[in-house]
Amino acid sequence: MAASAHKKVTNAVHRHRHLSKQGLLERAFTFAFRGLVYAQIWEDPAVDMEALAITPDSHVVTIASGGCNVLSYLTADPAKITAVDLNTAHIALNRLKLMAAQALPDHAAFHRFFARADDKANIAAYREIVAPRLDEATRRYWEGRDMTGRRRIGGFARGIYRHGLLGRFIGAAHLLARLHGVNPKRMLDAQSRDEQLAIFERELAPIFDKGFVRWLTSQPASLFGLGIPPAQFEALAGDDRMDNVLKARLKKLACDFDLQDNYFAVQAFGRGYAGGEGPLPPYLQATNHRAVRDRAERVDVRHINFTDFLANQPAASCDRYILLDAQDWMDDEQLNALWSQITRTAKPGARVLFRTAGEPSILPGRVADDVLAHWDYRADASRDYTARDRSAIYGGVHLYVLKGADA
Repeated sequence: MAASAHKKVTNAVHRHRHLSKQGLLERAFTFAFRGLVYAQIWEDPAVDMEALAITPDSHVVTIASGGCNVLSYLTADPAKITAVDLNTAHIALNRLKLMAAQALPDHAAFHRFFARADDKANIAAYREIVAPRLDEATRRYWEGRDMTGRRRIGGFARGIYRHGLLGRFIGAAHLLARLHGVNPKRMLDAQSRDEQLAIFERELAPIFDKGFVRWLTSQPASLFGLGIPPAQFEALAGDDRMDNVLKARLKKLACDFDLQDNYFAVQAFGRGYAGGEGPLPPYLQATNHRAVRDRAERVDVRHINFTDFLANQPAASCDRYILLDAQDWMDDEQLNALWSQITRTAKPGARVLFRTAGEPSILPGRVADDVLAHWDYRADASRDYTARDRSAIYGGVHLYVLKGADA
């Protein structure tokens, strides 16, 4: 299973010869990507659900990632969600979240497990309530040991959001800031948008002017912790220096949204959900718990490539497609194979949502005209969604709607 999973990731990322500079970077990335990358997904589900306009008869097909958005989409009451991923750790995390939503006795226990995520009571709840209902592969993952020799499920007693590739990246960024005399948690002291801007400009912005930080951020490997492969690094940088791009994205995260409503910023600057007392993704909010619990069985989590999954589905069988930023990883052949299957399986009214590291849509000039001609790019709406995406790390949020559909 592990060897097969790694092979699928390498097929998605590797584009260059093994011993070339880019080839070595690609192989270093796939090695880093073998374990848990995202304990929390970094795409705004509020923007997603508005763009997708999910209806009670929708079949949603999405990349699973950390599972937060998969469970949050349940609040929109779709008929079915298929969540696919090449990373077996993400598959295990999605299945754990779904079973915990169904098995734990109430919202308080679910909140403690995934919002606080740092309580030994979570381990007892796992053993006594959740584990007996999990499939064998998922149990084996969580009861297996990580590189330090500790059982993976123990992360929910130590703060799971400090774990995984992204969690460690954020921890390293905090350490780098502290070495320059700055504590990123200070951002969370702000009581207004004006204070947010003042703290950012006074304390965080100057870090990006440091020579070492400029050099470090110019190295593609430095952003592996964000799940950014070498090809996406180039798209993210564009014609600018990477330190300027990252500074601008961090400023948007820190300043463009009220911190009382932006759990992405709380995660980035506080390394958790503020003890569960701060803003939360929809699936963790008390008002949504019953909907998530009652609809969890509608989710089918599969360890498979997105294109391969669609290739096995009937024509006109899916309504909503969420690609996250996966297309930034793809070459033209992979993009065309994906969009051919999306177009074949799309029902009338189908919508496709994806994100890009750079600002423009990557599809024109790369996906065949006869395929792309079936789709209407909603440019104005996409710019609006990009501006309102609270995760702030992407250059573009893009919506395509099958032509002939209403809205």
